Amino acid sequence: MNVLYFAWVRERIGIPREDVVTDAATVNDLVEELRAREERYALAFADVSALRVAVDQKLADFDAPLEGVREVAFFPPMTGG
Repeated sequence: MNVLYFAWVRERIGIPREDVVTDAATVNDLVEELRAREERYALAFADVSALRVAVDQKLADFDAPLEGVREVAFFPPMTGG
């Protein structure tokens, strides 16, 4: 699946997107796999309460299932202005 990183998440990880092969059942499972990769991922996902996620371009919760999903995006909360 395609995993996208935006704003400070991208800055901490160092890339805007990557193709990830995973057996994760939920977004939370994917986050755990990513955290375990290396420190830059662990730092980016240290506090998921500071993140939002979109699954196939729709806002989702971290317990959202990933079966059949093609894209997951991580980003900080958006503010208006």
